[in-house]
Amino acid sequence: MIALAKDWQEYSVIATGDGYKLERWGDVVLLRPDPQVIWKSRRDLFAYEGLSAVYRRSEKGGGAWEYRRPVPESWLIRYRDLTFKVKPMGFKHTGLFPEQAVHWDRLSSLVRAASRPVKILNLFAYTGGATVALAKAGAEVVHVDAAKGMVERAGENARLSGISGGIRYIVDDCKKFVLRELRRGNRYDGIVMDPPSYGRGPGGEMWKIETELFPFVSLCAELLSDDPLFFLINSYTTGLQPAVLSNILTLCLRGRKGSIDAYEVGLPTEEGIVLPCGAGGIYIHE
Repeated sequence: MIALAKDWQEYSVIATGDGYKLERWGDVVLLRPDPQVIWKSRRDLFAYEGLSAVYRRSEKGGGAWEYRRPVPESWLIRYRDLTFKVKPMGFKHTGLFPEQAVHWDRLSSLVRAASRPVKILNLFAYTGGATVALAKAGAEVVHVDAAKGMVERAGENARLSGISGGIRYIVDDCKKFVLRELRRGNRYDGIVMDPPSYGRGPGGEMWKIETELFPFVSLCAELLSDDPLFFLINSYTTGLQPAVLSNILTLCLRGRKGSIDAYEVGLPTEEGIVLPCGAGGIYIHE
């Protein structure tokens, strides 16, 4: 099963091939590398008439943007009633992962259907796509990320979406924060995490998903309230299968009533295929 983020109006994947994806972000067209795109392109993506900028990787590591036409330093992208700031950043990123809209919709519907106050913990929360969507749906959200600049951008995205309260922003190593929450006895009705493949916390803490994910999910499971809504793990790590996320959730949440679903996450393309964008695993309480 592939869960598709197919309801975007201001974003689309135009074409893919030869290790690249050609995307329309409002009026700006970007060409970025994508490790999943191992097939041949049906056209020369670098010659696309409306191309605004290309991210080229360096043989020495990293890379840089090559601009073909004037591009704003940043601009806004809307999804339903949410608004996000987008800008070309280092390591090919724009500050937004459009495929995650499929999770924003699903989790927001669970929050609205609860018809009660709910408290959500968003870990490795980046620029706050899920945070903004859940707060807009009425949840109280604790947003945790080790990168101060990304947390500041999350606050900006919340304000752009008309959210003035209900979010607590934390700049910290996620594992350290979870351990403190356990000691304090705090509990959450939902947990969202988007762990990186590799990472380093503000104090130099190392993260490697293959060795750290299972014990970390086990810790986080202890933070769930007695009547939770969900626990979502998203992973864009190449090669991490949905069944891995399903197994982790099954083992860590054993004894809790509910269902577990795992699936690929993807984006439809204008060329009629699906661009794979990682995997998701979700526990939903009964």
